Amino acid sequence: MKQILLIATIFFSTLLSSFAQDDAKNGNRIQALKIAYLTQKLNLTTEEAQKFWPIYNSYSAELLRIRKEQKEKNLSEIDMEDRILTIRKKYNGEFGKALSAEKINTLFRSEKDFTNYIQRELQERRMNRRLNKGN
Repeated sequence: MKQILLIATIFFSTLLSSFAQDDAKNGNRIQALKIAYLTQKLNLTTEEAQKFWPIYNSYSAELLRIRKEQKEKNLSEIDMEDRILTIRKKYNGEFGKALSAEKINTLFRSEKDFTNYIQRELQERRMNRRLNKGN
């Protein structure tokens, strides 16, 4: 278990330290980080993983579609949150086909934790760039 944690930590560190300016590459790197993070947090069995990842990929695609739609149509924050909640409720049942209720809760918490971590990391990097430009 310690070796898996060490490998995940090295993987996260390597990917975070190599963020490039290219948004598409950053998106792919962040997605890879998220997959590794969720895999570690959920501690999926082989059987669970085979069932879970296709469902999760559909879930992620729906969320991405809603976020793109928000940008294009300038949806209100309330409408956006309502749509996200509807998708989460829908997939809560779908995830139940692959995971226990405890792991589903861990999934949703871990997604929030990951998002907060990435936001803090990016904010810290922006701040460091601003400070370095001032020198």
